[in-house]
Amino acid sequence: MSLHDDAVAVLSAWAAPTPEEEALRAEFLEHLRAHDDAMLRECVPGHLTATTAVLSHDGAQVLLTLHPKAKRWLPMGGHCEVSDASLAAVALREAWEESGISGLELLPGPLAVDKHSVWCHPPQCWHLDVEYAAVAPPGATAVISDESLDLRWFPVDEIPEPSDEATRRLAKRGQAAIGSRPLG
Repeated sequence: MSLHDDAVAVLSAWAAPTPEEEALRAEFLEHLRAHDDAMLRECVPGHLTATTAVLSHDGAQVLLTLHPKAKRWLPMGGHCEVSDASLAAVALREAWEESGISGLELLPGPLAVDKHSVWCHPPQCWHLDVEYAAVAPPGATAVISDESLDLRWFPVDEIPEPSDEATRRLAKRGQAAIGSRPLG
């Protein structure tokens, strides 16, 4: 299955938790139908991306990066690569690359979708973001990457400004998913 086919399957099967996200899910699927290259950053009107909220093993904290272009505290995430097999693989790769944490456990997802304007192709381009959460092993130490100005753990209920509501929503949904998963 191609990355494009995986994205169609994932979004077709996903039950959006809000009417706004249902509208975005339908928009993302239409974008995939209209653009064979919808998974790649070269797709100028917009392209699918994957984001991952990295949470502490107990779900109390979220690791955020101070994004160099957005100048905001955001979860890990980014573009799909030709070599990626699935959206989940993109989410896990981006989380590992930007956090430096080995042994991340990707939670079943996606947990959310979001659409935001970006600078990939001026004057206007969209990231059609499919969002996941991952759990770090106990005692995990994050390592700042070249893709970040800073990297810090924050309590899920105390995400600092500047940030956004999509980051807060994803962190809370990830925390809830950790609390509902079976132990062991």
